[in-house]
Amino acid sequence: MGAIDSDAHVVECERTFDYIDPEFYDLKPRVMVQKTSDNVQLDNEGYAQKEYWVIDGRIQPKEGNIGHNTTKESREMADVKGRLAHMDELKIDVQVLYPTVFLRAWTQDPTVEYALCKSYNRWLVDIWKSAPDRLKWVVMPPLLSLEKTMEEIEFAKENGAVGVFLRGLECERRLDNPYFFPLYEKCQDLDLPMCLHSGNNSFNVRDIYATEAGFGRSKLPVVSAFHSLLMAGIPAKFPKLRWGFIEVSSQWIPYVLNDLMIRMRRKGKRMSPDILAENNFYVACQVTDDLEYVLKYAGEGQLVVGTDYGHADTSTEIEALRKIKDDGKIPAHVADRILDSNARALYGL
Repeated sequence: MGAIDSDAHVVECERTFDYIDPEFYDLKPRVMVQKTSDNVQLDNEGYAQKEYWVIDGRIQPKEGNIGHNTTKESREMADVKGRLAHMDELKIDVQVLYPTVFLRAWTQDPTVEYALCKSYNRWLVDIWKSAPDRLKWVVMPPLLSLEKTMEEIEFAKENGAVGVFLRGLECERRLDNPYFFPLYEKCQDLDLPMCLHSGNNSFNVRDIYATEAGFGRSKLPVVSAFHSLLMAGIPAKFPKLRWGFIEVSSQWIPYVLNDLMIRMRRKGKRMSPDILAENNFYVACQVTDDLEYVLKYAGEGQLVVGTDYGHADTSTEIEALRKIKDDGKIPAHVADRILDSNARALYGL
């Protein structure tokens, strides 16, 4: 063991929702195919999108963020052996799997949310069972129903999950809202970290940034959550709970910590220089970050790295793990921590 991909993805397919309970079959997402070449939307790599999801009556992109340096069978986990072979080529020992279609707001109906999250989680369990030592996953919680969320988290913990998926905004609430405290308490007891991934589950914010590239809609809510959680002292209420901030770079850490220091000073408080470590905060960096500078603020034990495997956005670097190790920009022992021990600490591996 020695290289952990802290942010890899599965790309949902029709098989993802074959696990849906019979009573919810009418809620099963459908795939819509655009047959004409008029007004074709392009994906992040300039390819024409032809397929879209229809989920709870809303159209969602199915091909908008596809990395064509991976095969369809590998992205959709139809060929797990092929995925593992590709991981071997990339010198990746373990991947932690995150969703794709659920990165955005997709329903406000608790029944729809529960039915689809439950099906997705059963699909991931089958994927995990095919390679339990190498493929880990984060559970999709149906947060509109906290009772159902507790059931899904317990099931996931028993079946290989190493974290709980969250976006920067959930249920039209910030993550420092007391609504989520039962979730945090439960996950602290189960030793499951909160994994705040680039994304947003607020329809209001989604609509404001509908035509924007995704920075305000997906990235900034996670950075804001980092700030608001610390400002409100939420981690101190759950001192054993770990928090990951995934696929939003780490370049912003100095700015946010400087802002927090100023605000805390005005309130007569002193901010610890080890605030990330003391609050069990971990941040996924990118190879384009100025890591020598960021490490002065984050510390050597709080950064991890991911490839964004299967995607093609600004966080994607399929050889990120190799580059962190080989480019010589940071000391070898620090690179080793980012690639291995820090990720193990975050995900409890």
